[in-house]
Amino acid sequence: MHQFTIPNMACGGCARSVTKALQGVDATAVVDADPASHLVRVQSSAGEAALKAALTAAGYPAAETQPAG
Repeated sequence: MHQFTIPNMACGGCARSVTKALQGVDATAVVDADPASHLVRVQSSAGEAALKAALTAAGYPAAETQPAG
């Protein structure tokens, strides 16, 4: 699982855009985007670099953080 911090994800529309960008890389990705905490958790077979590139291309640059637990 990957976890990213996306500082400029501020609303539900942002979360939908982030989800769409990530699922563009891996259509089977399970995405949990929380605008309130600016965190996105992604279960995907795609690598971190590909996911981060998709987020950046969509206008949501991200930093990977360690998943809790």
